[in-house]
Amino acid sequence: MFNPEKETLPREKLEKLQIAQFKKTLKYLKNSRSKLKEKYKHVEPEDITSLEDLKNLPLTTKDELKDCYPFDHIAIDPSSCARMHLSSGTTGVPVINAMTRNDIAQWSEMMARCLACAGLTEKDRIQIMPSFGLFNGGFGFHYGAECLGCFVVPAGAGRSLMQLKLIKELEVTAIGAIASYPARLIEVARESDFDFRQTKLKVAILGAETWSDEYRNRIEEEMGVKTFDIIGLTETGGIGLGIDCPARSGIHVWEDHYIVEIINPGNDKPVELGEEGEMVITTITREGLPLIRYRTRDISRILTYEKCDCGRTHVRVDRIKGRTDDMLKVKGVNFYPSQVEQILLKYKGISPYYQLVIETVKGKDEMTIIVEKVNNGITQKELEHLDLELYDFLAFHSKIQIVPEGTIQRVPGKATRIIDKRKKT
Repeated sequence: MFNPEKETLPREKLEKLQIAQFKKTLKYLKNSRSKLKEKYKHVEPEDITSLEDLKNLPLTTKDELKDCYPFDHIAIDPSSCARMHLSSGTTGVPVINAMTRNDIAQWSEMMARCLACAGLTEKDRIQIMPSFGLFNGGFGFHYGAECLGCFVVPAGAGRSLMQLKLIKELEVTAIGAIASYPARLIEVARESDFDFRQTKLKVAILGAETWSDEYRNRIEEEMGVKTFDIIGLTETGGIGLGIDCPARSGIHVWEDHYIVEIINPGNDKPVELGEEGEMVITTITREGLPLIRYRTRDISRILTYEKCDCGRTHVRVDRIKGRTDDMLKVKGVNFYPSQVEQILLKYKGISPYYQLVIETVKGKDEMTIIVEKVNNGITQKELEHLDLELYDFLAFHSKIQIVPEGTIQRVPGKATRIIDKRKKT
C-alpha cells in the first residue's frame, strides 16, 4: 500500500472523518466565489450530523457546471490556481476543473494509491499512453507515478509501433492507457511479429471507457499482463477516484477524499445497498472545484463496506456498466453497449473492434452489429450461436455484419461504438 494508515482506516473512523471533512467543504463552498454556493444558502454545516443527512441536499449536474463556463463554478479566483483540465466530451460546452497546488498534491496521492493497488512500486517502469493535454489522463498517471517513485516513460497517445519499441527496449513493466487502446497494440504487435511475452510487461492499468470482463480476459491472454480498472472523471479531480485490486472483488473508492452514493436515475432517490443505479460523488478535500452530490452518469452499485482481502477498508463499487446517456433503446429494449461486447468477445474469431449501427427502416428501428474478424474468423456454426445469444439477451434480432480486420476506423481517443442514425425528436 502507498498510504496504509489511510487505506486501512476502520469504518467508524472513516465515516467520522468524512462527516468532518464534508462540513469543512460545505463551509468553504458557502464562503467561496462559486455560483454553486446559492444551492446551499439555507444549509449550515452544523445541520449535518451523519452521512444520511447528505441525502437531503440537492444534487449537482453537469449542465449546472456547463452553465458556469468558464470559471463561475470555481471556488477561488482562477489566478490562484495552478492548472486546469477539461471534461473529455467532444461536443457542446465543456467543464473546466481548475486545480490548486493542494488539489494536484491530492491527485498525485490518489493516483499513487491506485498504482500501488495494481502492485507497482518505485522499482517499476510505467509507460503512460493517454494524451498529455486538456484530457486529464496523461498528467494523472504522471503525477501518481512520480509520487510513487516509478520510472516514467511519458509516451503520450498514438504511434503504436513506437509504443511497442519502447516497451521492449526500455524494459517497461506497466502501462497506463484508455481501455480500448490495448486492442490496437495487440493488432500492431501481430502485424509486426511482436511478442509481449518477450518483454518485462506485467501490468496494464486501463480506464476512461467502459470495458467488459470478456475484453479484460482477451487483453490478459494476448498480452500476458494483469489488468486493473481505474476510474475517475475531470469534474471530481481526474483519474484516480478508485481502482480494483488483485482480489478482483470491486473497485476501491478512496473515501477519505470522496463520499459515494448510488441513486435511482429515474427518481433521484437513494437505492438499497447492492442495487444498481447512478453513482453520485461528493468531494471532501478539493479546493478549486468542490462538488456536493455530483451526478456522474456512471452506472454501478455499492458491493460492500467490508474490509477487502487486500486489507483496504474503503468502499468497493462494481465495475462501471455504462453511462446513463450511453443506454440504448431499440425496439423498446434498454441495454448498454458493454453488455453486447460481453457476448461478442466470447468468440476468439471476433476482434475487440465493433460498432452498433442503429437506424429507422420503414418506420421501425433496426440494429446492425458490425464486427471485425480476427485470426481465422468465426465459423458459420459459431455465427449461428452468436445470433442466438444476442437474441436471447436483446429479445430482438439484429443483423451481424462480419468485415475484414482493419475495416473500422482506428481513432486516437475513445473508441466509437455507437452510430445512431435515427432522427432525434
